[in-house]
Amino acid sequence: TTPGHPENFCTKGVEVCTGPLGQGISNAVGMAIAAKHLGAAFNTADFPNIIDSKTYVICGDGCLQEGISGEACSLAGHLGLGDLVVLYDDNHITIDGDTDLAFTEDVKMRYEAYGWQVLTVDDVANGLDGLRAAIDEAKNTADRPTLIKVRTDIGYGSPAKQGKGPPH
Repeated sequence: TTPGHPENFCTKGVEVCTGPLGQGISNAVGMAIAAKHLGAAFNTADFPNIIDSKTYVICGDGCLQEGISGEACSLAGHLGLGDLVVLYDDNHITIDGDTDLAFTEDVKMRYEAYGWQVLTVDDVANGLDGLRAAIDEAKNTADRPTLIKVRTDIGYGSPAKQGKGPPH
């Protein structure tokens, strides 16, 4: 199982655990920049895929509310980091309650303005086909980063908790 806040060295596949909100996605932008630089330095006509990777991020509303994430993601769009894929858990809940308390902007429009491809998956509770299709589309996009906006309901299946702050 994966803990709510995965730790590197404890959870397989987690390479970075940064702590404060906004730091993880910003760190991932740096990793994607490094991968692009390594590819430019070491890939050749004879060996075009020596460095051929994607950087994946799972983030939530709080991560995208922080100013540092906006600055880093703007740079990612400017640089056309097509090797960066962000799965954004758009559940409209923070530890304090609904995101409307402090965060009402249109994330899709903001990331499109940064130069990102933005895909939306409206339902993962009843199947993962839409999410799989969005990830496949992101994998095939080389000229810009991709934000996959995954609409979820926190506490899904628990009528007294669904869509409320306490399950956070």
